[in-house]
Amino acid sequence: MRNIKVIGLGAGDMEQLPLGVYRSLINNKNKIYVRTKDHPVLTVLEQEGGNFIYMDYIYEKHDQFEAVYNEIVAVLMKEAEQEDIVYAVPGHPLVAEKTVQLLIERSEEGEVNLEIGGGQSFLDSIFQALKIDPIDGFQLLDGTDLRKDELQFTQHLIIGQVYDAFSASEVKLTLMEKLPYNYPVTIVTAAGSKQEQIKKIELHELDREMELNNLTSLYVPPAQEESVLYKQFSSLRNIIAALRAPDGCPWDREQTHESLRKHLIEEAYELIEAINEDDIDNMIEELGDVLLQVMLHSQIGEDEGYFSIDDVIEGISAKMVRRHPHVFGKAKAETVEDVLDTWQQAKNAEKPEKQASVLDGVLNSSANLTRAYDLQKKAAKAGFDWPDVSGAWEKVKEEISEFREEVENGASPEKMEKEFGDILFSFVNVARYYKIDPELAIFSTNQKFISRFQYIEAKLKDMGKEVQEVPLEILDKYWEEAKQFDKDR
Repeated sequence: MRNIKVIGLGAGDMEQLPLGVYRSLINNKNKIYVRTKDHPVLTVLEQEGGNFIYMDYIYEKHDQFEAVYNEIVAVLMKEAEQEDIVYAVPGHPLVAEKTVQLLIERSEEGEVNLEIGGGQSFLDSIFQALKIDPIDGFQLLDGTDLRKDELQFTQHLIIGQVYDAFSASEVKLTLMEKLPYNYPVTIVTAAGSKQEQIKKIELHELDREMELNNLTSLYVPPAQEESVLYKQFSSLRNIIAALRAPDGCPWDREQTHESLRKHLIEEAYELIEAINEDDIDNMIEELGDVLLQVMLHSQIGEDEGYFSIDDVIEGISAKMVRRHPHVFGKAKAETVEDVLDTWQQAKNAEKPEKQASVLDGVLNSSANLTRAYDLQKKAAKAGFDWPDVSGAWEKVKEEISEFREEVENGASPEKMEKEFGDILFSFVNVARYYKIDPELAIFSTNQKFISRFQYIEAKLKDMGKEVQEVPLEILDKYWEEAKQFDKDR
């Protein structure tokens, strides 16, 4: 069985090196592999009799750190087949040391016996150098794998592995997606040692600092600016909770799931209007309004003790993974049709009980044009459909004829209503064949009517007239002008 002992070289100074670690490095008869020569104590240890095998050459072979770490571990595992070895890393072995984590995985799989020794972490020295208390909350993140969604700017943020100008540039670009370009940050190098350097700069200057090395970390202080804090989901959640609190807003406190229904519909249509107008700024605002409705419903659920936004996010995250096995699993889906089939299969697996009708699942609360569309789509999928669109067109003609006949025969309002509904239903079927969403189509037409009618009102206002004061011929003239104006835009 392979045996590897891992020890830490401390934060960067001989005075910080524990006596036990020192003896392991000086008196050990086993081969001692060191991840990188870029550490101040190694020169002194060599002068005092230490003999080390440096692994810096592996860094020069790869462009990605992941490949570097994997090869280091592979080399260590191979060498340990011949004899017991020692592996030394900067700082503490269990703090920001990816190679050690990979060795731990091998150990848990029974491939190696792993012993982990001491070594002072660079974190203590950084806290001392910056004079910050970690009890306030802090994050330690890897600069070589920095993800913007993991960043918490309400806490002290320490980013390690900022080796050089390239890694600093990547870190800078990630941070600037959330922070202003001139946000104050601090570069900390060799914290706690005689070579300690602390330099405060603005964020955009980060990759211009050429003194970055293996002992460099970046410190980002907690944000106070609303422009930064408001970008964090937690801020929105806290704001909604405050609005619903006993001392919050009277209107928000009184809202219920039922009272908010109409607002959700209104906000959704306003978003659709912004999309139709290709108005990006308005889309941002309207998406926020839709999200507000989600947050209010979730806060009401939390206040009542039934569910929270965490449950909502968990549910939709699990559903997206479950219904996309071609992305998150081993299923294959090459076309949109394949994706839809996969989605339906996953959906059916979630509710394996036999449906009473193929039409089950169409919501009663949907807008009725949308509901008609969905009903027809489900029926068509079960085989109840015209062979081609000509059958749908003939049905439209038939329903129009029946409606006219009922009107001419003096049918009751209730009868005419039903026959007119048949016309609409048959037109929805035509829309389905052409893949037109009838709800969006009528929405677009409504907006077009509003725009053209308001054009007429504006023209009449210039004349000092009201709509009801002008003959239809004049109104129709301006209507045609409005149509031409729409075409020219």
